[in-house]
Amino acid sequence: MSEAAPSLRVLVADDHPMFRDGVRAMLLSAPDMEHAGEAETGEQAAALVSELRPDVVLMDIQMPGGGGIEATRKIKSQSPATNVLMVTMFEDDATVFAAMRAGASGYILKGANYDEMLRAIKAAGNGEAIFSPKLALRLADFFSGTARNTPPEAFPELSERERETLDLIARGLKNQEIAKRLYLSPKTVRNNVSSILHKLQAADRAHAIIRAREAGMGN
Repeated sequence: MSEAAPSLRVLVADDHPMFRDGVRAMLLSAPDMEHAGEAETGEQAAALVSELRPDVVLMDIQMPGGGGIEATRKIKSQSPATNVLMVTMFEDDATVFAAMRAGASGYILKGANYDEMLRAIKAAGNGEAIFSPKLALRLADFFSGTARNTPPEAFPELSERERETLDLIARGLKNQEIAKRLYLSPKTVRNNVSSILHKLQAADRAHAIIRAREAGMGN
């Protein structure tokens, strides 16, 4: 009698407790998967991967502590055998390509049902590239040349929310004004600004404004 295949060990990285609770329950009910741990920030995710060595990280794009894309870069650098499946509410092409460049194995929307999520985790665990159907079609269009004439979006390493924030910074808005404009808390805006400076390797806010305006933002 052959031995059963080892369970896939999955680390969940997301700053929303309800999402983590749902994924934990899903993993605990799956006979071929194991809940390896949880992280609330990108920094925690990278540290836990170094400690726990999971097979797959289910990684939220937008998190405090550097965000999912920056965490993915660190994870693939320190643990190449760990595959990262990005999970997000957004479908923008720039974020998809930034995640791919960071080393992500796939990209699935948070609206996916449990069966779709489980299939995506298994595929990522097997080293396959996995994308939601809409994203797969757009990627196919891009690589077939239909999107060849589309100019690349500025700073693809930033999330959509971070690009919105950077654009408002380049317009001269302060954090409090940005918070009101984007319906965010001041703390979230401060976190986004810190993440922007880190990802752009900008020395300060003025440096970020210069880079943003050079890229055509803030108009």
